[in-house]
Amino acid sequence: MKVWAISDLHLSGRANKPMDVFGPGWEGHFEKIKRDWTEKVGADDIVLVGGDTSWGMKLDEGMYDVCEVAALPGKKVFIRGNHDYWWSGITRIRARAPENCYFLQNDCVRFGGVVIAGSRGWTCPGSADFTDHDLVLYKREAERFKLAFSEVRAVRKEGDTLIALIHYPPFSVKKEDTLFTGLFEENGVQKAVFGHLHGAGYFPLKCEKAGVEYFLTSCDKTKFSLTEIL
Repeated sequence: MKVWAISDLHLSGRANKPMDVFGPGWEGHFEKIKRDWTEKVGADDIVLVGGDTSWGMKLDEGMYDVCEVAALPGKKVFIRGNHDYWWSGITRIRARAPENCYFLQNDCVRFGGVVIAGSRGWTCPGSADFTDHDLVLYKREAERFKLAFSEVRAVRKEGDTLIALIHYPPFSVKKEDTLFTGLFEENGVQKAVFGHLHGAGYFPLKCEKAGVEYFLTSCDKTKFSLTEIL
């Protein structure tokens, strides 16, 4: 069993939001992702989808795009991104989840010897877009990750690998300590996966901080290919 990750698919099967308006590299981007996905992922593998899956505004629109992803190989684990407006109530979403699709919201899921804890997160102090208005939301999202780790303690077994799945970068490009990195370190996270970032700005695709490996998996940053996490 391998663990892969990709983020920010921004699909628009039922929404009029073509991504090629953001540059020619986005043209046919889901076809590129599907080719890479089917070449890499086996039926028993896990793929972490780190938010901003669909431009849909309503649940039906979002689930249409989720079903497109569900048709690809492997088990899929989703979290919410800042543009997933269709994500309205985790109970409703889980009731409609396609086979082999799992949706995390301040909790976790375990497959064999791998535990994935997930929550959306928020922009962190030190980030270019952080303002005083963000402080309350940043602290609230850290509390939600505490809930996820309380679930982890109930299911994690000795020797399990713990992966944190978060939409926003858990630190700025300077890798300062944040509430998120502190929680990851305190709870024994070995690998953390995030997305959200686009464009030409520098941010490493892989780095290490205090023993935790961090992976940036926004699909345009990874040339529309999946990243092997484990």
